Amino acid sequence: MNNNIYIIYGKDAKSMTKQLLEYADVKRYIPIKSKIAIKPNLVVAKPYTSGATTNPYIVEGIIEYLRENGFENIAILEGAWLGASTKRAFEVCGYTEIAKKYGVKLIDTKDDRPLKVNVDGFELNICSKVYEYDFLINVPLLKGHCQTQLTCALKNLKGLIPDSEKRRFHTLGLHKPIAYLNKAIKTHLVVVDSIMPDPDFEEGGNPVEKDFIALGFDPVLIDSFAAEHLGYNPYDIEYISLAEKLGVGKAGEYNIIEINPEKKTIGFSKRSSIVSRYAKYIEEKDACSVCYANLISSLMRLDEQGLLKKLSKKLYIGQGYKGKAMDGIGIGSCTKAFNVCKLGCPPKSNEIVEFLKQNL
Repeated sequence: MNNNIYIIYGKDAKSMTKQLLEYADVKRYIPIKSKIAIKPNLVVAKPYTSGATTNPYIVEGIIEYLRENGFENIAILEGAWLGASTKRAFEVCGYTEIAKKYGVKLIDTKDDRPLKVNVDGFELNICSKVYEYDFLINVPLLKGHCQTQLTCALKNLKGLIPDSEKRRFHTLGLHKPIAYLNKAIKTHLVVVDSIMPDPDFEEGGNPVEKDFIALGFDPVLIDSFAAEHLGYNPYDIEYISLAEKLGVGKAGEYNIIEINPEKKTIGFSKRSSIVSRYAKYIEEKDACSVCYANLISSLMRLDEQGLLKKLSKKLYIGQGYKGKAMDGIGIGSCTKAFNVCKLGCPPKSNEIVEFLKQNL
């Protein structure tokens, strides 16, 4: 199985998406004349700038790439969360306009007929429309979740089950049914929106500008990467390990291929209240967006564990500290001259968490 994860940095989501798909040569993985379904995350009727929903310009980029390579039969499938209107989400999030512009179908899975599917003795009710398509492109948002810590590729498929099944998933504890759902529905390609997600809450409200999009072919591997990005050990997210055991994918080592690493130096937005809360622990000079965002996620994890109050030294991060030896804790390879530093370009959030625990 392909263990590459391709990453592109920047702010022009549509252009970035097309470059990413072209670089990964995605067209060669899609059989000719395939019926293609695109599954974004439109859990609520909030614009992508809230950090809750998939950036519509990423989906536009996918559609344009597909059309330019001869694929015409395309639909967008989604079902908003319990009590929310998918059609309202389509409108507010910009997908109604996309459907009109490109002539693609918009399918509200809440209107769909459920199909009973048995996976290794575990029964699931799944919206039948998804089985009418040959190739599924999963376009999740890499964000936090109040119950499962993480929502990305694997959990995003919950939008393809009826509301009654969503309720049942919660009574079963989410993790097991999410894993089995991903064996019942094969994801062929994952395009991850991490332009400005909320790293703390699935409903958004505190978006952090991370300014990258990731692409991979294995949803378990993608979620392994996503977990580490938010500061977790992948095997601490139960549905990742369960999905791996079911043969959905592999949560092992991935190979990161950065298409434009020079664009990581675009700076970091400090407008989020999450960022403001933790910025007092950080001295930043010319930090790359991803490096800074990973550090913020790490401090969030430490705070959740009640350990952040033990941090007595400032954390230094950014290219402005290259070659400088200072008293404090350095984060990232730019601070390798510090006596105490965590190397990496960027260092993974989960690794920063463990490093900081050892240096409290």
